[in-house]
Amino acid sequence: MPPRPLEVGPAGIQAARTIEILRTERGLSQRQLADRVTALGHPMPNTMLSRIERAQRRCDADDLVVISEALLVSPLVLLQRPTAT
Repeated sequence: MPPRPLEVGPAGIQAARTIEILRTERGLSQRQLADRVTALGHPMPNTMLSRIERAQRRCDADDLVVISEALLVSPLVLLQRPTAT
């Protein structure tokens, strides 16, 4: 029996939304952010980033840390709901 794909939970969905929001606020395309992540030593094609942002792929701890580094934020920022300013 093939393994079941792992569903993306609430924290993963929140991270996906926040990644997309921060990426667009910084004027980056998915390809540009994926290139930054790859340059930091964590190879990531833009298709993988797209799947993460659409919550079609789980964002593991390694992905989360390097994406946050590429966006110049703490990994916690990607997991928390945005606060009204």
